[in-house]
Amino acid sequence: MRPFHLHLVSDSTGETLDVIAKAALAQFEQLETQRHFWPLVRSEGHLERVMREVEAHPGLVLHTLVARRLRDRLEESCQRIGVPALAVLDPIVFAVARLVGQAARPRPGGRHVMDAAYFQRIDAINYTLAHDDGQGPEGWDEADFVLVGVSRSSKTPTSIYLANRGYKVANTPLVPGRPPDPRLDELRRPRIVGLTMAPERLVQIRRARLASTGAPVRHDYVDPECVAREVAEARRHFLERGWPVIDVSRRSIEETAAAILTLAERP
Repeated sequence: MRPFHLHLVSDSTGETLDVIAKAALAQFEQLETQRHFWPLVRSEGHLERVMREVEAHPGLVLHTLVARRLRDRLEESCQRIGVPALAVLDPIVFAVARLVGQAARPRPGGRHVMDAAYFQRIDAINYTLAHDDGQGPEGWDEADFVLVGVSRSSKTPTSIYLANRGYKVANTPLVPGRPPDPRLDELRRPRIVGLTMAPERLVQIRRARLASTGAPVRHDYVDPECVAREVAEARRHFLERGWPVIDVSRRSIEETAAAILTLAERP
């Protein structure tokens, strides 16, 4: 089967297009896709170079161009060579404009305007990196969330994902045989969330991690019985303190983050 060529053309960083394309392609199994990524297309000369590649590798063109001159040139060129082109944001923009009774004002890269939300996100990322894996406990009270869990229960990647959404997140590990950090019981502002995982899944992840790093194997770290006891101990700590618990065994990072944000909406 020949690869399916997908051209992503953006007048900004292309991050929006990338997310949309990945979500769409995930719906098709065993589809061999070759993605052609074209960010910061803001001149006719740049667009001409893009179109030469589109003509050489025809497929589907997705774009977020807002400058009418470039949009028209792209769509006319695609029509001429028989390649479909889709402005992926148009249905949403048109629906919002119709409902609010206000015309959209095209702005290339408008999503990345350096407004208050942008600086909030940068601040959240800096905070989260400085409070990863039990660091900086004196600053935990500033967090929106504190994630607690055993080693390799996705605390760090979930924290970083939430930070990119503008939330300050600290995380701290549970060490077998030890109670959680007592400073957690003194916190008032953050929502503390326990992350847990099925022992068999946790063993798989830990073994894969050790194999990729070449680190020496500790018996208690990957032994199924030891890991089962470790997970049970962690659950007991969560229950005793009344912390909400999320089982991440079959969840993606995005799904875990969504579950945490849902918890935050509860009183």
